[in-house]
Amino acid sequence: MRDRFDLGEDNATQAEVEASIYKGVEFRGTNLWVLICATFIASLGLNVNSTAVIIGAMLISPLMGPIMGIGLSIGINDFQLLKKSLRNFLWMFVVSIITSTVYFLISPYSSAQSELLARTSPTTYDVLIAFFGGVAGMLAQTRRDRTGTVISGVAIATALMPPLCTAGFGIASGEIMYVLGAFYLFIINTVFIALASYLMVIFLKYEKKTALDQAASKRMRRYVILFSVIILVPSMILTVNILRKTQFEANVDRYVTNVFQFNKTMLVDYDVRYRYEGRQSAVEVRLVGEPLSHNVIENASAQMAYYGLENTELIVRQADENERIDFSKIQHSYAEIIDEKNRTIARLEERLASVQPADTVAAGDISREMAHVADHVGRVSMSKHIFYDVQGVPTDTALVVTVRPDSLSQGAVEYDRIEGWLRTRLKTDNVIVYIEEGEE
Repeated sequence: MRDRFDLGEDNATQAEVEASIYKGVEFRGTNLWVLICATFIASLGLNVNSTAVIIGAMLISPLMGPIMGIGLSIGINDFQLLKKSLRNFLWMFVVSIITSTVYFLISPYSSAQSELLARTSPTTYDVLIAFFGGVAGMLAQTRRDRTGTVISGVAIATALMPPLCTAGFGIASGEIMYVLGAFYLFIINTVFIALASYLMVIFLKYEKKTALDQAASKRMRRYVILFSVIILVPSMILTVNILRKTQFEANVDRYVTNVFQFNKTMLVDYDVRYRYEGRQSAVEVRLVGEPLSHNVIENASAQMAYYGLENTELIVRQADENERIDFSKIQHSYAEIIDEKNRTIARLEERLASVQPADTVAAGDISREMAHVADHVGRVSMSKHIFYDVQGVPTDTALVVTVRPDSLSQGAVEYDRIEGWLRTRLKTDNVIVYIEEGEE
């Protein structure tokens, strides 16, 4: 087991690792222009809600270099590298924010898509992703054969670029909460990638550039831990709130599905409001059909506690009251049902067509015509067969025609004549003709 988990086999030297990270910290020329292009691409992806475009932007962005440089410099007490990494990190941040803000100011699409909104509520899960991504990235940097696959995967998983672009969207649209949420997610990713890099340097026991006394070393470790905890605590609070909201919505779904089942009253839709505007949570249901009595509604409200919905207000909208019912939602719901039924009908018609005789010609017509084409024909049967391979996959179809000779006739049925006529008559080469033996 020790051999399997040993990191010393393909370990690069400290000088090689430092040279590689020093190169990635540089932020001028090509790196600067690549960052600007990556920011525009990520902003476009967020704007049009394209995950593939966002992933492409994360793959080409050079954001990981300065962050890993911060972790390495703290781990080996290289304060020159630390200043250089922080300076380039600040430049990187400013350029990305300005570029994304400019894009969203000129973009004709100003609505927040799901990919944008996903970057405004960071949680503890983002902390874990950043930390383990940083560990993987630093491990890749400390190997002799540095695989680009790992570095690219870390860039995608930790998602450094999208939060910066989301912050730019918030600035351009005046949405301060988007700015704060996206900025916090970016800080989480930055801090915990750097922390993971720092811990890997400590684990690998790299040589210190500057010797610090024991008190100074403890003070630095204390600062690192304190800063990490300060960043971590808000994400934990957000995570707890999100988990509670998710559980609440699941309870509401079970409650509405089980309780609002009536013969003459139909549930149109429902809205969930979890602790909205400083008030208690609420469930608003919209019904059509026969109105529910006050007692029935009171009974439905009393059942909320059994579904974990204590202190939740039930609001019932019925068509007979002077309440506004959004019939567009009803139409949309029925349209979806009709579309699904139409798709099912189309699939069934396609399957039916596959088992019908070729050109839907009746066997009776074929048999009457065959009597004038070939002699000695007594009885004809037709069917369309589907052929399967040994894995049970359909491979071909063919029209199988069985001809029985006339029992009173002594001559043979002309096989070639019948087969050629059927192929011409039915306009298909997939015809198989069997001639039965005459009756004794």
